[in-house]
Amino acid sequence: MRKKRKVYSSNFKGRVALEALKERQTLSEIANKHGLHPNQISQWKQQAKDGIGEVFDNKRGRKSKEEEELINRLYQQIGQLQVELDWLKKKVT
Repeated sequence: MRKKRKVYSSNFKGRVALEALKERQTLSEIANKHGLHPNQISQWKQQAKDGIGEVFDNKRGRKSKEEEELINRLYQQIGQLQVELDWLKKKVT
């Protein structure tokens, strides 16, 4: 029978990675404290380092090109449907 793989919450991973980033304890000490393998902590630490820039991205003011294209296509469809609706209304009356 296989062992079930443990699933850790993102909060837990973040706390452990932050603890590793502080470097007040060795990875082995942190691993023993939380019952993890040091390699796992190293991976979470690297993921935290790689993703730290995304935390400070200002997403309110910037729209990606894809979003702008999608909005333009939707407005175009709305306009086309409005024209078709007006044409059908004239045709019925």
